Amino acid sequence: MSHSLRAALFDLDGTLVDSLHDIGAAMNHALSTHGLSPHPLAAYRHFVGEGAQVLVARAVPEAHAHAREPVLVTYRAFYAEHMLDHTRPFPGILPLLERLAGEGVKLAVLSNKPDAATRRLVTELLPGVRFAAVYGERAGVPRKPDPTAALGVAAELGVEPGGCAFIGDTSVDMDTARAAGMYGVGVTWGFRDEQELRTHQARVIARSVEELLQYLLALPRALAS
Repeated sequence: MSHSLRAALFDLDGTLVDSLHDIGAAMNHALSTHGLSPHPLAAYRHFVGEGAQVLVARAVPEAHAHAREPVLVTYRAFYAEHMLDHTRPFPGILPLLERLAGEGVKLAVLSNKPDAATRRLVTELLPGVRFAAVYGERAGVPRKPDPTAALGVAAELGVEPGGCAFIGDTSVDMDTARAAGMYGVGVTWGFRDEQELRTHQARVIARSVEELLQYLLALPRALAS
């Protein structure tokens, strides 16, 4: 097993980019289109993280389960047109990524957002960052927290799982890190709280981008301990 940080795998929504407004607006549009009540934006902090189908299942009441498929279709179409209305990288993220790349760390994005949307947001909002791999949800590949996709990225990068940090803002990301044998780093500026990250055994928790950089640059020592 590697004893130094060679790769950093990042979640996207709530970790690299603040996308909650656009996700919530798209889902509320879809709900209203199909005669259902919208949700407060804050509710989407707990709806997101496990892919669009789970998002719809959480947003559409069980009594209206028959509407979930048409809501999903409307949501996807609207979100495709509006995913960049308000979504932006969190402050400091671009310099963080550039610094890590300059230190020779291989960078990757692994999201439960659909693959095409994941790639578009990364291309548009994180231009010039040298990502070695960018993946969202793909047919035939289990979603996080199943470790299959994370292990596939590590193999593609030529890095043992023990040489990888997995950085995210939800329990899904911390469970993925643990299942894949990677070093789970939780961040608190995203969609969930610190307690959730602790409960799901984040190895460390960063409360700012500056703190995240310090942790990641110190990981060669942490991984060796």
